Amino acid sequence: MWRWRSSRIYYLAGRLSQIKVSDVKVKHGRCCYSQVSPPPSNFEQTKCDPRHTEFTAPSNYIGENVSRKDKNKYLYSTLLELNDSKEAIYGALDAWVAWEKNFPIASLKTVLIALQKEQQWHRVIQVIKWMLSKGQGMTMGTYGQLIQALDMDHRVEEAQKFWEMKIGTDLHSVPWQLCHLMISVYYRNNMLEDLVKLFKGLEAFGRKPRDKSIIQKVANAYEMLGLVEEKERVLEKYGHLFTKEEPSEKQTKKRVHLTSEKGQEKQSTKSLI
Repeated sequence: MWRWRSSRIYYLAGRLSQIKVSDVKVKHGRCCYSQVSPPPSNFEQTKCDPRHTEFTAPSNYIGENVSRKDKNKYLYSTLLELNDSKEAIYGALDAWVAWEKNFPIASLKTVLIALQKEQQWHRVIQVIKWMLSKGQGMTMGTYGQLIQALDMDHRVEEAQKFWEMKIGTDLHSVPWQLCHLMISVYYRNNMLEDLVKLFKGLEAFGRKPRDKSIIQKVANAYEMLGLVEEKERVLEKYGHLFTKEEPSEKQTKKRVHLTSEKGQEKQSTKSLI
């Protein structure tokens, strides 16, 4: 066996010695060379070796090529054209922010305002819930937008649950604007007992309303519930809000005029400096 292998090796060595190096053709990728070439160095790159090409990331993100205004318009039109599906809306929003370095909370606020103007309440709800799922927009202003949209979308029970879970547990520091919003939601949907309960909770923390429209809603709720004494108590306690004189139209115009004059004086002074 060993002799047979040795004879085969000698035979092959003899055949190879008869072949000239110039006759050898080396195939590499798609190219063919007439002679054996040395391998390319680390700093050289041939067209025949695409596997060794290195990917260079673009210096700028793709999203930077489009203005912020155009991005907002694109998202707004996309949200209006999509079908009423949570997966479709969330997918579009995910794709829209994919190339953003920072979460575009300001742009989303602009889009939400545009959707509110068109009374696209269901879309407003979907966008805000998507933001909250990302841990963004957790402010009282966003919560108020969501409660208003839920109410206008005839989902008052969901609005009440969100209030009780996120806001109603901290009545001693909730802004009166939000409290007034929830009182209005209860009043509009004839949820008078919930309205009275909320107002009593605010009174328990010593919160004093600043708007007579709140007191009027509460008084009307007491009357419709047959609690006349409570109605009289509220009107007497907060009667000063009804007797407080509101600025007339002339006084308002005069204040605006004086404010504009002061602003012009400041600008002239700065220009002189």
